[in-house]
Amino acid sequence: MSIKKTTRFSQPPHSPRLRLSAHAKIVLRERYLAKNIAGTIIETPAQLFWRVATDIAQAERHYPAASRLSHAAQRWYDCMARLDFLPNSPTLMNAGRRLQQLSACFVLPVEDSLTSIYDSLRHQALIHQSGGGTGFSFSHLRPHNDRVASSSGVASGPISFMRLFNLSTDVIKQGGTRRGANMGVLRIDHPDILDFIALKQTPTEMTNFNLSVGITDSFMKALAHHRTYTLINPHSNKPTRRLPAQLLFDRIVEAAWTSGEPGLLFLDTINRANPTPRLGMIESTNPCGEQPLLDYESCTLGSINVAHFVARPNTQPTIDFARLADTIVLAVRFLDNVIDRNRFPLPHIDRMTKHTRKIGLGIMGFADLLIALNIPYNSEAALHMATTLMEFFRSHAHFASTELATERGVFSAYRGSLLQTLHQRRRNATVTTIAPTGSISLIADCSPGIEPIYGVQEVRRVMNGIVLTSLHPAFIRRARALGLDLDSLRPDLAAHPSIQHVTHVPEELRRLFVTAHDVSPEHHVRMQAVFQRYSDSGVSKTINLPATATQAEVAAAFLLAYRLGCKGLTVFRTGSRERQVLSCSSAHPC
Repeated sequence: MSIKKTTRFSQPPHSPRLRLSAHAKIVLRERYLAKNIAGTIIETPAQLFWRVATDIAQAERHYPAASRLSHAAQRWYDCMARLDFLPNSPTLMNAGRRLQQLSACFVLPVEDSLTSIYDSLRHQALIHQSGGGTGFSFSHLRPHNDRVASSSGVASGPISFMRLFNLSTDVIKQGGTRRGANMGVLRIDHPDILDFIALKQTPTEMTNFNLSVGITDSFMKALAHHRTYTLINPHSNKPTRRLPAQLLFDRIVEAAWTSGEPGLLFLDTINRANPTPRLGMIESTNPCGEQPLLDYESCTLGSINVAHFVARPNTQPTIDFARLADTIVLAVRFLDNVIDRNRFPLPHIDRMTKHTRKIGLGIMGFADLLIALNIPYNSEAALHMATTLMEFFRSHAHFASTELATERGVFSAYRGSLLQTLHQRRRNATVTTIAPTGSISLIADCSPGIEPIYGVQEVRRVMNGIVLTSLHPAFIRRARALGLDLDSLRPDLAAHPSIQHVTHVPEELRRLFVTAHDVSPEHHVRMQAVFQRYSDSGVSKTINLPATATQAEVAAAFLLAYRLGCKGLTVFRTGSRERQVLSCSSAHPC
């Protein structure tokens, strides 16, 4: 029996020196670096970035030579090696390898028939196996105990089938590295909505799903006017009963306060921004909520570490907007190329994705950027900086997509799209989004997405039970500059995520190192709303609340998010789940 020789990946011809943190090396080793059949790692981090860059550069061959990006692979490699830009995890894992499935986000339909349900179950398994996450709306399924004419029986309802999708996720590993993730949505007018709202009050239920209630404008109007709201059987389209809107809202608030779920998706807000309404209504999102998608659409994501774009002329820190603009252009082109290089798990997904060519370029390291600029996260100045940054970001990302449309043509669903109505020619139906960047922010050694830092000391639980503990590097530098004894501070930093009560930390550090629990729910929502204003898709952000937060604060956050135009909202009260990803101590979920 002959054994095929192990493939070794080539090195970039010349490159910036890779400066990876210890945690980044652990994450890359455990999850991203290529392994042979025996499980032995066969590439270095530099080879990983070069593998990805050279593979994505091959898409340039599809287009006229005059418009091709010169030295594309080297330029993209340099971007990744400097940790200025990283694509979503499936691209890092799979580009240039056998699987070649490069998208993170998918939405699948679930219609009211066993054939559709089990087709989607099979498709979910294929997507999870390839490294993607899936979103579903279960709103078309008839309620439990509804009559089924074909069998003279009664329907088991959407929740019973959701459990089936959850169980399937348990047994399918993503690319051999982790279990998949799902988003489950049920409309507020579905007859089973009260059972759905209460579903995750049982900790063992739906452990592979995030749940969101699909909220409509008509419900919010009924809530504002203290009216009842009609529940409608999706199979017969007939009303089943009326409930006080306030009762439904109170149940959602209580459940979210207790367990962090369900979140809210504002469906009408989402569909007002739907770039291709002729193709259908958007009913669900990817698992983290930032990517509203039509049935069978996928999206490839990438994020720029904005903390790397701080210049210091005359020692006054500012953003290097010129270098940021160049990186945005490179990143948009990279993500558009990913669509061409992608090997999609289903022909339907291939067609829909190439029809709209949605990409999602966003940012990470925002909290680190604010610290570098000496701006507290919970200040008006932070909201102003977010506006300045994201307005610039969207403008240049849209310009890059417009330039690509000139070179390569608009997306094929452009005719009749919202963009055609607005006389905006772009290559991609969506361009900007804000993703959570959980894993890639660990590689880039920066704060995730647009979140504030969780704690000056953070404990993060990642794959295979690995626990990573870190002290914020900027805090270390500033504390040492002030002559503080870090060893004596560690017990205080591990005891609570906030340092506002630690009086022997100078006020200038306490003012700047604002953590998630120092930020009021209102400010969290206002920050999300700023980024939403400049995001074509959605914004992944968690409204982190202290254990002492009240249900009234949760309710106020939900209502404010709707008023400010957010597409959805998720709250999480510390300690409301037995196991949480982030804490400040390995001993307890502070």
